[in-house]
Parts: sequence; structure tokens; C-alpha cells
Amino acid sequence: MNLHRLDFASLSLFNLVARTGSISKGAALAHLAVGAASKRIADLEAAMSVPLFERHSRGITLTAAGSALQQHAQRILRDVDQMNADLSDYAAGVVGVVRLHANTSATTQFLPAEIAAFTAANPQIRIELEEQNGDQVAMAVVDGKADFGILAESTPTLGLQTIPYRRDQLVLVVPNGHPLAVHRSISLSETLEHDFVHLSPSTSLAKLLESAAASAGKRLKIRIRVRSFDATCRMVAANLGVAVLPAEAVRPLLRSMGLRKIALSDDWTRRQLLICARDLAALPKPARMLVNHLSAPPFERPRLIARAARMD
Repeated sequence: MNLHRLDFASLSLFNLVARTGSISKGAALAHLAVGAASKRIADLEAAMSVPLFERHSRGITLTAAGSALQQHAQRILRDVDQMNADLSDYAAGVVGVVRLHANTSATTQFLPAEIAAFTAANPQIRIELEEQNGDQVAMAVVDGKADFGILAESTPTLGLQTIPYRRDQLVLVVPNGHPLAVHRSISLSETLEHDFVHLSPSTSLAKLLESAAASAGKRLKIRIRVRSFDATCRMVAANLGVAVLPAEAVRPLLRSMGLRKIALSDDWTRRQLLICARDLAALPKPARMLVNHLSAPPFERPRLIARAARMD
């Protein structure tokens, strides 16, 4: 098997043929003559020393070896595309790209202003932020898809290094006029006779809330599940249930949606958010600069940005 004879054009053609189930269709998408495409596929099979396709009257299908190669080819081609994008950034004057994955609480409450301040001081660094559930954040960091992540402390961190980021306060959100709206503070156990609007069960907030209800010997009466804080508030405003959400995330929506937030007296409602990475000290310089900015107290951030810009 001579893997040194592989080339990206042949891998790309192979991927197109595998997706379409036809050499002629794959050749058309690759802007090649059918004869030239057939020879490339034959050369690829010769280089691999194994058949990649089964030919029949209706077209072609992948062999087991072909299926294995397709998985590798897709990953290689994605990496090449990402490499081209990164190098294009450098050609355009960007000196670094930071890939950050964060949970909804961090993305909604804290990161917009903090990233805006950082990029204003460091316009040559581009930040790619992706919102994910906490479990997905941890896996993205483990797999190298993200330089670092932000998640709640209740999320399994899979052996990653962590440092404190921010704390958020969970509150009960109810529509104005709801029977619970007369309270200034309340425990979760006092709310469990009411219907709840709830997030996806895979989110750290949903898991935390369901665990707290179980500790009180009860179960949440979940009427509706939604995917975002905004959608949750809209459902609450429509009198479809109450919800538990981060205070800063709902604050801008209270007046416009006719909602009221009520303090929760339970200790678990004060959550610690964490920055996680495989090795914080080994992060590339742009990612280290952003981590230092996000983890510093607010009054230190302007001075820290200036100092970080002089790092070797």
C-alpha cells in the first residue's frame, strides 16, 4: 500500500463519487471527464491495494474498505479547508484565531460585552464563538475542536483543567399576575405544584433543576421544552408555565414581556461557571490572551489587555 501516492484531488473526487453513488455524477461535480475520473478512482484503488467500490448495473456502492476511507477522507478534507481558512486570515492581517465553545448562560449573559472589549483592543485576533450545551463544550475541548470552553461547574469536565470564570444567579420567572408573583423570595419546593417551561434535558441547567426537584422528593411538571432562554421567557409570558433561568439573561426581557423575577432561596441557585482547557499553559498566545482577559476581575481587564499584547 503506497499512501504517498494519495493526493487531495483524488480524495475529493472519491468523496464526491461515494456521496452520489456514480462516477459520472462525481466527475461532473469535480469538473472532470468521466474517463479521467474513472482512471483517478482506479489509481486510488491501486494505491490502497483494495477495492473501494462494488460496480453493478445501477451504479456503485462502497465496500467496507471504501466506507472506512470515506470517513478518513471527509476528516482530511475538512482539515484542509480549515487550514486554508486559517491561512487566509493570516493573509488578511489576522494574527490569530481563537475557537471558543461556551454554554448558553455564558454566551447570553457575559461574553458579548467581554468579547467586544477584547476584540476592540485586539482587532488582529478573530474569535469564533459557538454556543453549545455543557457536555458538548467539554467534548469539543477534549477533541481539539475548541481551544477552550466555558461551562457550569456541575458539568463533567472529563479531566480538563479548569479555572473560575463568573458566577450567575438563578431566579424564578413568572408572568405578572401569576399566584407566585406576590413572593419576593421562594424555594424551589414551593413552586413544584405549578407547570414549568423547561430547557432541553441535555443542558446543565435542566439537569441541575431536575436534580434539585428530586432532592425535594418531587418531580418537575414539565409542560413545554424549548431550546433558548428567549423562547422560555416567551412561553412564560403566554402563561404556559414558570421557569428557572439566570437573572442577567432575563433582566432585559422582564418589562417588555410582562414578567417578574423572584429570588430563589436554595443554595444551588448560585452557580460557578468555569473556563476549561486541555492545558491552559500550553494554549496558543491569542487564546491565552483571551483566557486572561475573561478570568480577570473587571477592573483589571483594560490593564491586562495592554500587558497581554506585549507577550512573546
